[in-house]
Amino acid sequence: MTVTRFAPSPTGRLHVGNIRTALHNWLLARRGGGRFLLRIDDTDAARSREDHVEAIRADLAWLGLHPDGEERQSARFEVYEREFARLVAAGRVYRCYETAQELDLKRKVQLGRGLPPIYDRAALSLSEAEHDARAAAGERPHWRFLLDHESPIAWTDGIRGPQQFDPRQLSDPVVRRADGSWLYMLPSAIDDVAMGITDVLRGEDHVSNTASQLQMFTALGAEPPAFAHEALLTGSEGKLSKRLGSLGVEELRAAGVEPEALVALLARLGTADPVDPALDSAALAASFDLSRFGRAPARFDEAELHRLNAAVIHRLPHARVAAQLPPGMDEAGWNAIRPNLSRVAEAADWWQVVNGSVTAPDFTDEDRAYLAEAAEVLERVGADWAALTGALKDRTGRKGKALFLPLRQALTGHDHGPEMAALLPLIGRDAALDRLHAAGQ
Repeated sequence: MTVTRFAPSPTGRLHVGNIRTALHNWLLARRGGGRFLLRIDDTDAARSREDHVEAIRADLAWLGLHPDGEERQSARFEVYEREFARLVAAGRVYRCYETAQELDLKRKVQLGRGLPPIYDRAALSLSEAEHDARAAAGERPHWRFLLDHESPIAWTDGIRGPQQFDPRQLSDPVVRRADGSWLYMLPSAIDDVAMGITDVLRGEDHVSNTASQLQMFTALGAEPPAFAHEALLTGSEGKLSKRLGSLGVEELRAAGVEPEALVALLARLGTADPVDPALDSAALAASFDLSRFGRAPARFDEAELHRLNAAVIHRLPHARVAAQLPPGMDEAGWNAIRPNLSRVAEAADWWQVVNGSVTAPDFTDEDRAYLAEAAEVLERVGADWAALTGALKDRTGRKGKALFLPLRQALTGHDHGPEMAALLPLIGRDAALDRLHAAGQ
């Protein structure tokens, strides 16, 4: 069974890049009838906030991405301590004392000598007596994972294909700070093993992390999951956009974006497959295929999202949006108005046209006479657009714009809008007569 996970840190709200990662992991799990898990990476107690945890859950629910289980890293510190102790005993993690400034100086020296700017493992040469002396002086170590330089790191990436790293070109990663807090990579590997994660799908900025983590899985005595790294998002201007790092569900919802539109766009972003607003989540999951993703940056265009949003709204059934509609708007009202909307909130404006007062333009004497005649015909045929316009065409000889536009303007106050054949019955015979009489005077 495929088991995937989405592992956000609750230090802020989800943004478009996070949402895409969550969605793709959800689709990957659903494609094979597997499980999608949420892991809250809240080891950073100073920056993690419970309101952000609640917001993450709410955002996933709004998108329809319901996890099959949830874990909190803050509840698993005992597990990390136990596995950490095993790695210490096995000699796979070791104590270091360099400050950030000292490490920066070392990197500059190495670069000046034409060497890769990686940690030189100087701390491995310290004796126990030297460690004791540092402890007595009040120094607390940070801890690094000891990479095995004799074992080349290789895997077949689900998107990038064969990958290979020389561990001698990588720094031994810091896994624990001097204050005892955890960095990302080791707890993540421990949790992936415990949660039975079979597939890790994440951004390409984690590729080098994966190289190190593969050795961590081996040190933990576990089989690593399959890894895939997708290209990062770029903005419509064709380069990495700071806006994409802040564009989140809260802002998108405020802009009237429907979850179906965001899911439809992000599901296919990075592939050559067409974005189809007609596909529901089940269809998107069935067609989800990592081999369809390219390595070029995926372009996120807000204008495209809003165009797609309008197409999605034009398909939404009344039951889906009923809670967002103005009081009294039934299915017939929604079906009449939705083809003219780019946001569901705009339905209230058109419902006001149906039920409220309208302001018609100033008509010519000829058009006023025509509208007075239209009132006579409507009184006889009722609120039937085809019957009304057919009779007026026969009586007046008008056709095209001259036939239809004055009627629309008098009945709605607008030059354009929903189909009058659907709108006129909603306005009703009496209200329509009042508007035509007022315009014909």
